[in-house]
Amino acid sequence: MPKSKRLMELMMTVNRKRRFKVQELADEFGVSKRTILRDLQELSELGVPLYSEVGPHGGYQVVRERVLPPIAFTEEEAVAMFFAVHALRHYSSLPFEAESASALSKFYLHMPGDVRDRIDGMKDRVDFITPTRRGDAPCLAILLDAAVHQKVLAIEYESKEKEEGSRRIQPVYIYANNGLWYCTAYCFLRKGFRVFRCDRIREAAYDASGTEPLELGDIHLSRRETAEPREPIRLRAELSRIGVQRCEAELWLSPMLHVREDGSGVIDKDVSRDDIPFYTEFFIEMGDEVVLEEPEELKDAIRRRLSELLARYQ
Repeated sequence: MPKSKRLMELMMTVNRKRRFKVQELADEFGVSKRTILRDLQELSELGVPLYSEVGPHGGYQVVRERVLPPIAFTEEEAVAMFFAVHALRHYSSLPFEAESASALSKFYLHMPGDVRDRIDGMKDRVDFITPTRRGDAPCLAILLDAAVHQKVLAIEYESKEKEEGSRRIQPVYIYANNGLWYCTAYCFLRKGFRVFRCDRIREAAYDASGTEPLELGDIHLSRRETAEPREPIRLRAELSRIGVQRCEAELWLSPMLHVREDGSGVIDKDVSRDDIPFYTEFFIEMGDEVVLEEPEELKDAIRRRLSELLARYQ
């Protein structure tokens, strides 16, 4: 095996093993211990943080993964990676804002000149549009860390009624939709799962009250947990094909939407009674693409709202 290839594979191996003995690597790569020692010295000079332990059970250990092994990208892969990160610029807040900007700068500067020229030409030809929102979400990083490590947070939250209050939550995951960030979390006050707008979380810190975190490792983006409706009321609505397409763009609607083979669909689900004002505005925007069947309470709310709007133009 050429030395350059061996060094590359050795870097990936020690990053993976984290703890190893020279003889193990010598046997794995089919070279002498002396050769492996020289290779480890070269890796150390390249920035791989290694230190040795003496004694009968000693060996080498990676201090921490400060650098990743180099990865070879094709030109098409490099362009795709650049624009994947470049698309995040529309968000005013990111959980890894500084890191993504730094990675994009490094990625761009180390590309060959002709690839940079190609990217420069594509910047004005392709984009991934996301609505630009004014509100920042300064707590994204701690929300993500708490979700990954299953920790409890104490937060200050402003509700949609502009009321501020303290909560203890255990984040499960965060996601971006239509330019806004959301956090699905277990709320210890409500004793159930709730979705929080991240830009309404004013402060967040690790909880110091001793609240025991729940075991929520099985709940994630591909296996979502939805909040139980408060004062449940049955919602049923028929949707045209266009109505289905509009509803598919709303992430919160996906568990409620049933699509037929012809593209039409139906919403048939228990919802919270106190969400009727929200559904009133939503179904008015849908216009002719929806026929609301129940509840009657929501129909009455839509009639009243339409009368108020009509009165403005008389």
